[in-house]
Amino acid sequence: MDAFTAGLLQRIQSTETDLSRARESGDDFLVDVEQAELEDLRRIAAEHGVEIGAATA
Repeated sequence: MDAFTAGLLQRIQSTETDLSRARESGDDFLVDVEQAELEDLRRIAAEHGVEIGAATA
């Protein structure tokens, strides 16, 4: 796995964790921010052929 793929997968995992924490705390604004970030990261992954299914279970 190259550095780009590893970094992208790490960012996705981190953002998913942050999104879960935001949901648990009831911070609707932060949920929106983290969800948008996650969507952007997933779009970037798709554009570069990075499979994220197994990494983000």
